[in-house]
Amino acid sequence: VQLQASGGGLVQAGGSLRLSCAASGRSFSSHAVGWFRQAPGKEREFVARVTWLGGSIYYSDSVKGRFTISRDNAKNTVYLQMNSLKPEDTAVYYCAAGPKWATENVPSYDTWGQGTQVTVSS
Repeated sequence: VQLQASGGGLVQAGGSLRLSCAASGRSFSSHAVGWFRQAPGKEREFVARVTWLGGSIYYSDSVKGRFTISRDNAKNTVYLQMNSLKPEDTAVYYCAAGPKWATENVPSYDTWGQGTQVTVSS
């Protein structure tokens, strides 16, 4: 499977963006899909994850209540709706696919998209 992340951009604090992660080459059906982000000089960190079939969802504490991960089976796409954005959300956002038991740990995922830049101005 190949992943294509899109939807990043520049937004003011308090604004919203929706990121998309489209899969090609194979269905997401047996995978978990996660969103991660990496700010300059920092390690890549977990944001949210959804299992494809079961819909099990998990968020990091830093985005819980502001971000929503969802999936569209027909379009083979996973979304990350980001509301109430803060300057500290500024980062390159990556989507990744892994086995259905993949967790919040980066090594759990074996396929990564190219990343999309999100910049939140204060």
